[in-house]
Amino acid sequence: MQFNFFPSTPITLYMARLFLTRTFAVLALLVVVLQTLDLLGNSSDVLAYPGNGDAQLWHYVGLRAPQIIARFLPFSVLLGTLVMLATLNQNSEIISMKAAGLSAHQILAPLIAAALGVSLISYVFNERVVARSTAALSAWEAVDYGPIPRDSGVKSNPWVRDGNNLVNAAIVAGRGTEVQLRQVRIYNRINNRLTTIVEAPRGRYDVETSSWLLERARQFDVARGTITDVGTIRFGRDIRPDQFTLAKVDPDALTFAELKAAISDLHDAGRPTAELEASLWHKMSGPLSALLMPILGSVAAFGLARSGQLFVRAVMGMALGFAYFVADNFSLAMGSLGAYPPFLAAWAPFFLFLLVGETMLFRTEE
Repeated sequence: MQFNFFPSTPITLYMARLFLTRTFAVLALLVVVLQTLDLLGNSSDVLAYPGNGDAQLWHYVGLRAPQIIARFLPFSVLLGTLVMLATLNQNSEIISMKAAGLSAHQILAPLIAAALGVSLISYVFNERVVARSTAALSAWEAVDYGPIPRDSGVKSNPWVRDGNNLVNAAIVAGRGTEVQLRQVRIYNRINNRLTTIVEAPRGRYDVETSSWLLERARQFDVARGTITDVGTIRFGRDIRPDQFTLAKVDPDALTFAELKAAISDLHDAGRPTAELEASLWHKMSGPLSALLMPILGSVAAFGLARSGQLFVRAVMGMALGFAYFVADNFSLAMGSLGAYPPFLAAWAPFFLFLLVGETMLFRTEE
């Protein structure tokens, strides 16, 4: 028995069934409670738009519920694990399994396998459902829960770097080489010191010279405080038209492949992508956090229930699980600020708490 990773088939199926039923029962309870509270807090905003009623409220619930499920599924796995293992310990079933020759890892093996399945389901659910619902809800919130207009292709207020200079346009219309700029400003800098500001009411891309043309431009000299009419000027030979049309990226509203493509476009445009790269890797490490919960919650499974420390062990398991989520959010925040590399920001908490859980398990049970 010691050479088999899993216990017998009946025990494996029994423990996997207990784990899954308790996990999804806790998830259902959390979703109902949290969705109710969220609806109470936002229903007034939804109904504030003229003509909105019960149908729009149910539509809001349909878009918001996938986000709640995705966010609290790892919490549900943690709580389901603690409830299941504490119950098995209380009923002396863990003691019976150990008396039959099973090690701590063999007892946890069915839970880890089931948690891996939950992680895969979570990843697919995020890619197929959560990303779309987040994008739809964000667009709906942007118009105050009214009818969502069709995308006109017009972008507002993009910034583009041209060497040491910065270029800003109030409005960008069109696509490809037909891009038109309105209310353009060029901030010319030398050694990170602003020297002149060039303003023009319009600009366009010149295909023949692969540069940009500004019409009726005026130049403000920062040092002298004078304004000069410079007429038509050229700038930005290294600026591609698509650099102006790149929209703001919401990582939660994109799938893994879509976010990876957006990061590539932004990187080519010279825009910072560290925060998005951390979110990209977290789309994989986030669902895998369910795999950690049986290991972190295993402290509630072992030890004699009659010793009076079962409650303390359950609290320790819960504390370890919540400490992981705190560390995960902190690491992502540090990645967004550039203090951590994106890959490290997304994966470091996972491997750190995997080692912590395994260390506790070996020192106490193995």
